[in-house]
Amino acid sequence: MANALGVPSPDKVAYMADVAAAAGDYKRQLLDLLELEPGLTVLDLGCGPGEDVPAMADAVTTSGRVVGVDIDPKMVEAATSRFHDHPHVEIRLGDGLALSFEDATFDRARMDRALQHVADPATVLTELRRVLKPGGLLRIGEPDWDSLVLDGDLEMNRAFNRFVCSTMVRNATIGRQLARLAHSAGFEVQAVHTVSPVFHDFALADNIFALTRNTERAIRAGAIERADGERWLAELQQGDFLAAPLMFLLSARKPL
Repeated sequence: MANALGVPSPDKVAYMADVAAAAGDYKRQLLDLLELEPGLTVLDLGCGPGEDVPAMADAVTTSGRVVGVDIDPKMVEAATSRFHDHPHVEIRLGDGLALSFEDATFDRARMDRALQHVADPATVLTELRRVLKPGGLLRIGEPDWDSLVLDGDLEMNRAFNRFVCSTMVRNATIGRQLARLAHSAGFEVQAVHTVSPVFHDFALADNIFALTRNTERAIRAGAIERADGERWLAELQQGDFLAAPLMFLLSARKPL
């Protein structure tokens, strides 16, 4: 499958699994921030293929419930097949802009790298506040694509980030906006943490951040000169490699 620029796109389910495997540290921190315990009901909005559901299900035990929601039928199909024999895990097809749950349904709600893709983040946050119980906790992890650091040509790093932010990701700097948006949606903002995992392997970073694919897209779109883009990619693959994305972790609470 190729995108509008003719550049092949990876299989989304496999890509989500690769990201989950590469992002263990911040995911563990996000899980710890949820403060899960047996008997709680948890909403994982934008659950993808369900890579993070097992840890949450283990924490709430069979006396609790984890509900994963995703807008992509392929993700829902992959997650459903994975948890068909787990009675306290439910996977649903749904849209965060209009959640199909009663008010005050969940004790906890979580989003991980999903708010960056939605058409209206403010509405999604309002919906999350609605379906949380009074005192319920919201935890969100989102990147800031304008802050992706690559050791090498600074101007090419900036050009790459500009292209990704303006073309490839709908809400590319949503991470830095989380506290303000959550407060506007009626949440009490408890804390904002930042995490910046460091990648030293070009092939892994290339898979996660689409360095080669997005550079080619930028070249075809006229945002980067081909000679500059090809030189930059070649230089990144020589010698010591370093890439570090910036992740924002939001801790918020629905007022009592």
